[in-house]
Amino acid sequence: YLSVGPASIAFTDGKIIGATLDRNGLRPSRFCLTKENILVMGSEAGILHIDPASIVLKGRLQPGRMFVASLEEGRIIPNEEVKNKVANRKPYKQWLDKNKLLLDELDPVPAVHQPDHDSLTHRQAAFGYTLEDLRVIMEPMGVSAAEPIGSMGSDTPVAVLSSQPQALFNYFYQHFAQVTNPPIDPIREKSVMSLISFIGAEQNVLAETEEHCRMIEISQPVLTNDELERLRRAGRDGFRTVTIPTLFDPKKKGGLREALDRIREEAERSVDEGVSVIILSDRGVDKDNAPVPSLLAQSAVHHHLIRAEKRTRCGMVVETGEAREVHHFALLLGYGANAINPYLAFETLEDMRLRGELSKDLDSRAVRENFIKAVNKGVLKIMSKMGISTLQSYIGAQIFEAVGLSGEMVDEYFTGSVSRLGGIGLDIIEEESLQRHRYAFHEDALDSEVHIEPGGQYSWRARGERHSYNPETIHLLQQSTRTGDYAMFKKYTRIVNYHPEEMNTIRGMLDFKYPEKPIDIDEVEPVENLVKRFFTGAMSFGSISKEAHETLAVAMNRLGGKSNSGEGGEDPERFNPLPNGDSRRSAIKQVASGRFGVTSNYLVNSDELQIKMAQGAKPGEGGHLPGKKVDKVIARVRHSTPGVGLISPPPHHDIYSIEDLAQLIFDLKNSNNKARINVKLVAETGVGTIAAGVAKGFAEAVLISGHDGGTGASPQSSIKHAGLPWEIGLSETHQTLVRNKLRSRIVVQTDGRILSGRDVAIATLLGAEEWGCATASLVVMGCVMMRKCHLNSCPVGVATQDPELRKAFTGRAD
Repeated sequence: YLSVGPASIAFTDGKIIGATLDRNGLRPSRFCLTKENILVMGSEAGILHIDPASIVLKGRLQPGRMFVASLEEGRIIPNEEVKNKVANRKPYKQWLDKNKLLLDELDPVPAVHQPDHDSLTHRQAAFGYTLEDLRVIMEPMGVSAAEPIGSMGSDTPVAVLSSQPQALFNYFYQHFAQVTNPPIDPIREKSVMSLISFIGAEQNVLAETEEHCRMIEISQPVLTNDELERLRRAGRDGFRTVTIPTLFDPKKKGGLREALDRIREEAERSVDEGVSVIILSDRGVDKDNAPVPSLLAQSAVHHHLIRAEKRTRCGMVVETGEAREVHHFALLLGYGANAINPYLAFETLEDMRLRGELSKDLDSRAVRENFIKAVNKGVLKIMSKMGISTLQSYIGAQIFEAVGLSGEMVDEYFTGSVSRLGGIGLDIIEEESLQRHRYAFHEDALDSEVHIEPGGQYSWRARGERHSYNPETIHLLQQSTRTGDYAMFKKYTRIVNYHPEEMNTIRGMLDFKYPEKPIDIDEVEPVENLVKRFFTGAMSFGSISKEAHETLAVAMNRLGGKSNSGEGGEDPERFNPLPNGDSRRSAIKQVASGRFGVTSNYLVNSDELQIKMAQGAKPGEGGHLPGKKVDKVIARVRHSTPGVGLISPPPHHDIYSIEDLAQLIFDLKNSNNKARINVKLVAETGVGTIAAGVAKGFAEAVLISGHDGGTGASPQSSIKHAGLPWEIGLSETHQTLVRNKLRSRIVVQTDGRILSGRDVAIATLLGAEEWGCATASLVVMGCVMMRKCHLNSCPVGVATQDPELRKAFTGRAD
C-alpha cells in the first residue's frame, strides 16, 4: 500500500516501487512491514489499522534518502545500495572533472570597461534612475549588504495608472504561497537553499553522456564586469558566446518592435551556428541609441527560442544598466536569464563612493560585493515565497503576474504569464522609454543641465509620484475628524476618490449604476449596525506604541467594531475593563505562529481568532519587529528578549494543504469555542480557490487583503512588488464562492488602503461584508506618514517605543 503526502514523490516501473522526500524533507513519510510481508507507506503513521504485534520493521524516510522496494526480489533495498548502484553506472566524476568549469576557472581578461563618470548622469537618466533609487535602495545595499527596509505600505498608483514613466519591471507582481504550498524560511532553512546555476547548452534529459557535463558553473547570478568578460571570452575553453546589442533607434517610429524582431532573429541564428551562451547587452546607450527594456528583450528571446524548440541549446546572460533593485533581478531570472551583469549599478555605487555619499568609508570592491550579497539575499527571499529552494528551479519559472499590460503584448513577449487586467502595449512602452531618453540626451543639454529626477515612490515629493496620503489629504482627514467638520471631510473624500489629474486606484475607474428610483433609507442598515462591520488592521504591539495600540482597541470597542491585536501578544492587564467601563482588549487576536505571545490566555480572551496566512504588505514573509523597538515590556508580553529583533517564519509555513489549515481551524475552535475563526489571505491569482477551501474547512470568515496595506517593517521590494490590489482578489473570491455554492457559509472581508465611504461601497459591491481600516485609523490618531516606523523614530509617538517620542502622542509615557 502506498499513500503519500504532498512532500513525498512516489515512483514505480512495475518492478520496483519507491519514494523520496522533497528537497526540504519537512514532512517525513512513514513505513512499516508486517509478518505477512505487507509493506505500508504513507505521510502519517496509522493510515491503516495494523496489529503492532505483526510489525517486523517500521521507520521513516529521512531527508536525502530514498526508499525502494523490489517486487521481483521481495525485499527493501537499502538507501546506500541504491545510491551506489546508480553512482557507479557511469564515470560521472571523470566526466565532470573533464568538462565542467567554474566561472573562476575561466581565463582572466584585462579590464575592458572602466567607469565613465562624464556620461554617468545621462545614462542614469536614460535608464530611469532617481535620487530615491540611489539613496533609498542602492546605498543601503552597497553599505549594509542587505535589502533596504521600509514601512507604511504603498499608496502610489499601480504602474498602468501612473502619470510618471514607469520601468517595465513595475508592471509585474511576485507570486507567493498561501495554503496550497508552503513558503520557505530562507533564514532558518538556509541549508536547503542554493543560488548555483549552470550555463551552456543542455542535452537530452533522458540520456547520459559526457556532453551533459559541458557547462559553466556560476555560484550566484550577479556577475561583476570581470566575470562577464571571462564568460564573454570563454571560446578558448570550448564555449561559443555571442553578444547581441539590445538598442534601438530613438528617431525611428516603431523602432522598439523592429529592434525586438532583430534581436530574436540574431539569437536564433546564433543558436543554429552553435553558440552556447547569448549575452544581451544594452551597453552603448547614447543620443543615437536608446535601450530596449532589459526584461522585454530577455523574455522576448526566451519565448522565441522556446517556440522554435531551441531554448535549451543555449544559456542567457543580461548585461544591463537598468537592473538596480532586487525585484529587477528576480524578474530577469524568472523570465529565463541565467545571470545578470548590472554594470551601471556598479558604476553608480562607485561614483557615490568617490563623492562621499555612502554612510560608511568602504573600498570599491567591498561596496560591489555588498551590493551583490544584498541582491542574492533578496532573490533567495523572493524564491522562498513560493517554496522554491534552488535558483535552477526559479530560472524561467515566471512566478509573476502582470497588471496593466495588454493581452497581445503578454501573449507575444511574456507567453504564459497571468494577466488579469489589460492595459498598455508596446507603443506605450516605447514612448515611455523615449521620454527618458529624450530628457537624458536632448540636443541643447550641457552636462550640468541633466539631473536625474528626485523620485517619489517611497515618500511624497512635490514633483514626484502621486500618493493617496499626502500633506493635503492627511491635513484634511485629521482636521475634519478632530473637529467633526463634515464639509472638510467631503473635501478630503473628493480628492482621494477623484484625483484632479488621474485615478490613483483601480476602483477609482469604476462608477456606480444608480436606479431610477432610490430605495427607502429605512431599508439601509443604521449607522449603529454598519460601524460594527468595521475592524482595524493587524498592527502588533511593538510595531506601534502601547498608547496607540490601546487607543485603537478602546475606540473600536466603544463603536462595537473590532480591533486586531496583530501578530504579537497582548498584555493580560488589558483583558480587565477600565474603571469607566472602557475595554482595552483587542477583540480579534491574530495567530501567525505558535510564538511571540500566543498563549492559551491570549486565545481565550478574544471574540475572533484570525489565522494569518499572509500579510498584505509582504505576502509570503513573516513579521519583522526591529530589535531597537523590543523594549522590556514588549519582550515580556511577547515572551522574547529585549533588544533582539523578532523575525517570525513565513506565516504558517508548515501548512501544505487545505487539510492542514482545516486542522488548525479545528484546533483554534477547541481553544476558544466562542470565537469566530477568520483566515487572512492576500489578493493574488487563485485566491478564490483558496477561499473556497477556507469555507470548506469551516472557517466563519475570510479576509482578502490588498497589496498596498501598511506595515511596521518590510523589505521595500515586498511593499512595492508583491500581491495585488484587493479589487482583483475580492471579486475573484466572491465569484468563486458563489459558483461553488459556498458564499452563504462564510463572511468575506477586505482591507488595504480603504480611504473613504466610496471605497467601502465598491468593496461591498464586489463582495465584502466587512471592511478594515488600518492606515486611515493611524492617520486620524495623528500619524503623518513619515514612514519611519522601522527606525523607531516616529515624531508623533504613534509607531515608536521611545519614551520621549511617545509623549508626543499622549503628553506622557508610562
